[in-house]
Amino acid sequence: MSAHCQLTGAKPGFGNTISHSHRRTSRRFDPNIQSKRYWLPSEGRYVRLKLSIKAIKTVDAIGIEAAVARIRARGGKV
Repeated sequence: MSAHCQLTGAKPGFGNTISHSHRRTSRRFDPNIQSKRYWLPSEGRYVRLKLSIKAIKTVDAIGIEAAVARIRARGGKV
């Protein structure tokens, strides 16, 4: 599975590496994806999510319940 965030949907970007001689080779800019485990009180279980750092900060701000609701609204599986 490619590196993508379950909450924000951040995916790799593509571009070029440009050398000193200005030769271009393709490269990939991956988002900073981390696997994080959260306690979900409504279901009485832990959930493991693959989130970007921005999404982890979003979960801290809005709470895990609202974040899981957003993931499920996008069609994601938790």
